[in-house]
Amino acid sequence: MRADLPFRYYVRAIVQHQLHLPGVVLAILLLCQPATLHAQNTGGAGGPTPPPATPQPAAPSTPAAVEAVHPATPPPTPATAEAPAPAAVVPQQEAPPSPPLPTVDMPLVHSVIATALEFLGPRTLEAHSSRDFTLWGLGCLTALDPTLTFDSRGTNIQLLAGPMPLLSRVAPPADNVDDWAKLATDFLEAARAHSTAVRSAERDDLLQAFFDELFNHLDPYSRYIGPSSASTDREARTGGEADAGITLAQSGRHIVVSAINANGPAWTSEIDTGDRIIAVNNQLTAGQSVPAVTEWLRGPEDSPLVLRLLSPGRRRAHTVTLRRAKVPPETVFAFASGPIVVLRVTAFSSDTAEEMSQYLDQATQDRNLRGLIIDLRGNRGGVLQQAVTAAALLLDHGVAAVTSGRDPQSNHIWAVQGGDMTNHLPITVLVDGRTASAAEILAAALADHRRAVVIGSATLGKGLVQTVAQLPDEGELFVTWSRVIAPLHWPLQGLGVMPQICTSLGEADTNRALHTLASGKLANQAAITASRAARYPLSVSNILAIRKACPAALGNDRDISVARDLINHPAWYKTAIAAIPDDTAPSPQVVAAP
Repeated sequence: MRADLPFRYYVRAIVQHQLHLPGVVLAILLLCQPATLHAQNTGGAGGPTPPPATPQPAAPSTPAAVEAVHPATPPPTPATAEAPAPAAVVPQQEAPPSPPLPTVDMPLVHSVIATALEFLGPRTLEAHSSRDFTLWGLGCLTALDPTLTFDSRGTNIQLLAGPMPLLSRVAPPADNVDDWAKLATDFLEAARAHSTAVRSAERDDLLQAFFDELFNHLDPYSRYIGPSSASTDREARTGGEADAGITLAQSGRHIVVSAINANGPAWTSEIDTGDRIIAVNNQLTAGQSVPAVTEWLRGPEDSPLVLRLLSPGRRRAHTVTLRRAKVPPETVFAFASGPIVVLRVTAFSSDTAEEMSQYLDQATQDRNLRGLIIDLRGNRGGVLQQAVTAAALLLDHGVAAVTSGRDPQSNHIWAVQGGDMTNHLPITVLVDGRTASAAEILAAALADHRRAVVIGSATLGKGLVQTVAQLPDEGELFVTWSRVIAPLHWPLQGLGVMPQICTSLGEADTNRALHTLASGKLANQAAITASRAARYPLSVSNILAIRKACPAALGNDRDISVARDLINHPAWYKTAIAAIPDDTAPSPQVVAAP
């Protein structure tokens, strides 16, 4: 489907309450646009504002390779009359030289660790000191070389190789970032000088090992991503190299447009799927491969791109001029199923809400439209703000989510106002056991406001928010800093979203649930009531007791069929909507997590 109307800018996700600190910091679920941080001093009330780090790229010397030494040829034995003729001497072949061990820019390693310690300190869900983080991270040395251990029981921190001390340092004050970063760097250098296993690690591998050990002591979602992977992730969030936003395919001898990205410059142009690409900037495509022509489409951002195309059924080609742009990957796909529109949302990237808005604009022009199905199965989440803005497209007003953490800047009541673009048409949301994070926030917001019926299985239950720091090595640090609370005050973490209509117990159970629904009751009412009554902190046993009513599972074809049935039976839909309890609790108050 194509949408020509602009993004509905009147839809706004706003923060109605900002607690404890001035300024708004936008939290993310798994993904956000990071800002470069440097660990030196702290700035004003808005958070750390350190001067830029200027590491000196001086690499430590590497021990010279040891040459292979061959024994000298022994002197010949004196010959006698009876002695046989001496055998021919076979020359010995020298072993190839060993590859040089990698050098490591230790000043950069120090800068990365110092930046990380400064960023972690005020943001983790539970309070930990720079001492904790550093000693956890230095556990990587034992992981790399089991003969290396630490003794931190006294006033000194000691690095040991078996019983032999390699290095001893007086323990700095627990929260002194710079001193603990220096200690970490000194110990890494000492370990490299002693251990071949540690010395063999590249800089990125050494840092990865340090942070892997550190984050083993925190939640499962906090993590370090090295420079290469971080660059790929950033491109996925914001778009890579600039291009036209079209996908090409081979059709016989011709190269044709197979798809058009709704976020790209080609979306509003006179380009359609099936068009044959004749030339790109006056370069003829005849005889070229799809990868070659795709490369022609790429170039500097905002640079001109002239395409010569021939549409099917036409004899004359036409020319389209575009400006290249960085195009985030498409995350929303739409198709019509009779009078019902299905929106498949695969992730929440920087343009997901705008894509949804475009499709909703077009869908609502059809006067025969009876309802909407939002398919979030397999959606692992993404940008929190995009989930809130997507909720704002379908809600008139209200709280979409609450985030609560130790850092005052992580505390928000995410409220929406604007207007329902569908004019209150019936909406069903499909979820499964892989639906997570931002996708769970959208499903919970629509369900708790009685705006949609959720169908499928219990979702993953990822209700922790990460904030991201870009490190001096171009890697990224994802740190969990807040918990998500749904509009009716229940925690998403661990519990997940409980659907009104469960389809994970088999076809027979689903048919019984629909039969019960037709009689004016909801088969899953007890689990819905229990999940909305849950409050943080929630024990594992309570979570399991609630989730067993509709265990997490992969989605199936039955989900869409059930969604259509509810839209086509208004009485069923009304019963399922009414199953969500009223909000009898007082207005949410954001408090620091313990």
